[in-house]
Amino acid sequence: MEAPGGTVSAAVREHLQQLCLHEFPCGAGSWNKSRFLPQTWRTWRELIPREEEAGSPGEETVEDLLGLVCSPQSPWALPEGSSAEDRFLRQLAIRNPLMLKDAFLYSYFRSLRVVDKQVSVVDKDLLKFPKLEELVLSANQIKEIDAVNLPPTLKVLELYGNIITSMDCLCAQPPPRLQHLGLGHNKLLGPLQSLYVTSEHWPNLVSLDLGFNDLTDLQGMVASLSSLQHLRLLVLQGNPLALVPYYRGFTIDSLARLCVLDDITVSSSEKHLFRGLRHSGDFLAPEAQLVVTIGNVRGVLDTSILDPEPGPQGPFISYSYYVTYDFVEDEEGEGHEYGGVLAEIVKPSPSVEQLGEEVPEEITAVTPAAEEAEDSAESLPMTMSQSQSAELEESVVSGVSPSPSLRRSIDSAGELAKLRPRMDPRLCPSPGTVLFSTVRKPWADVMPCNYEMQHTLRDLVPLKAFLLAGTTVTIVEEKILSWPTVPPPVDNPLPAKKGKGVKDKKGKEEKDKAAKEEKETKAQKGAKKKKEVSKDLRQDPPVLQVLGSGLVVLEPLLAGESLVSTVCNFGVIRTLETDRMTFLRESKNKKAKKALEPGKSKSKMPTLPADDSDYQPEPLTVEVQIQLNQCRSKEEALRTVVV
Repeated sequence: MEAPGGTVSAAVREHLQQLCLHEFPCGAGSWNKSRFLPQTWRTWRELIPREEEAGSPGEETVEDLLGLVCSPQSPWALPEGSSAEDRFLRQLAIRNPLMLKDAFLYSYFRSLRVVDKQVSVVDKDLLKFPKLEELVLSANQIKEIDAVNLPPTLKVLELYGNIITSMDCLCAQPPPRLQHLGLGHNKLLGPLQSLYVTSEHWPNLVSLDLGFNDLTDLQGMVASLSSLQHLRLLVLQGNPLALVPYYRGFTIDSLARLCVLDDITVSSSEKHLFRGLRHSGDFLAPEAQLVVTIGNVRGVLDTSILDPEPGPQGPFISYSYYVTYDFVEDEEGEGHEYGGVLAEIVKPSPSVEQLGEEVPEEITAVTPAAEEAEDSAESLPMTMSQSQSAELEESVVSGVSPSPSLRRSIDSAGELAKLRPRMDPRLCPSPGTVLFSTVRKPWADVMPCNYEMQHTLRDLVPLKAFLLAGTTVTIVEEKILSWPTVPPPVDNPLPAKKGKGVKDKKGKEEKDKAAKEEKETKAQKGAKKKKEVSKDLRQDPPVLQVLGSGLVVLEPLLAGESLVSTVCNFGVIRTLETDRMTFLRESKNKKAKKALEPGKSKSKMPTLPADDSDYQPEPLTVEVQIQLNQCRSKEEALRTVVV
């Protein structure tokens, strides 16, 4: 293999060496030397066998030598997938090796395939191939090509998977007979690329593949392509310009002679549906629209069954569950205008170590206790820096150890640093993305998220990069501990004071009356009671735990698919014991289930098998769909017209 910076001609020479055209069983040697002795020498010695005669006893016949290179089991056989040209040259090297001169090889090749050979330079030695019609230089390291070095006889030129950033280098002196140009999976970027796909440069072009580059100007590209009178096959998918909803319809209507677009045949009915759309190109919004839908979550472990019953002083523990996903941030847009109350932009907060275990945590509302803790956490380093920095500096300069009080402060700061927040990477969006969340749901065997969000983006190049990378979907459990703000009062009645019996009796009657009124209105204030309780409780910052996280591949949306639908499976987190505990608890609460409001879907309890060996716990899953909006007619496309 050539080192980086190799030339095409060097790669061709190396390939010919690997064919071993001058080594056994090919070429001339002791295995067939009598067939290639000079005519005068053979006549004088009378050692020339006729064609029908056998050679010397120590030589091989032509048939035996051909069998060695043609048999798949032979150690001299060509690797599987070798080209027809390679097989012909091996056989020719056996039948008539004297023909394998440089002049013959140059004139023989009509097709050259130099794939994945680290080639970076297309040198002028290619001009030595006078009959070359097909040149494949895919999967190399070519940044630019000097078109002067391309044989004028070329009809097919493929440069897939290189690092070409502009077509300008090809247009200096392009091959005039070229019919197919493949530039997919390169780095073509910018609106100026449309200037290099005109009939002035490619008068006979029939097929053009520019897929999976970074082209963004659909109107300019199509306007230049319309000058190619012979163009019948076009590939533009994988470019940011192909993500707009009207891409296919606008391209078909603008290029009337096109037969195949992105490997899909253009039908007459499709042309009819988009007729006239090309006249509205300047008014179509250059933006992509994607809809994210999150359905049911299944297989979540009900963690509350593992918690002890709360005492009168708490803590009272509540659990909720939600799903997050990251999506690209539109820098060119006028701001995020997300419709629907189900969407929530989540900015994950760091977690705090508790009981020696790192627990992910997200602080959505700062409580007074949290503020006090935060103030105390920040004030200690500040105090030390102001009042003890001079002492610390003096001790360092003089070499004397710090005072005990200063050492205690340093130790306290070190312990505090250990408790400082840590970020859970699974709860953080990747650079350039925003984290979105469904609404929080209480536990159920099947939790319907009913989430749908439309993302409209104008910056299409980052969107393409995001679709190539995919999105991370995460199921999160949120745990909140609540504590009473005031400890419950202890029954310790005060002794009655002398001389105030009438007053105490009157107060007692008022208390009894108030208690009676409160008892009568207790049933009518069920909803308000929860609010009163929440006011009397102090909530700790939420503790987050990631139940499952995984990547959803979105590359099919670039390859022409309009929908990615998947069920993310994060494995089993429930056990037979936890399911049995949940089943027993829910059985005791059947009466509470009957009191559900009409219209609310009842959660379906898992059925437990009689035999433990038949138990198959349900895995943790979530249903996810991402759809790229695509217009099916001219009318749909005109709905995106910029007002």
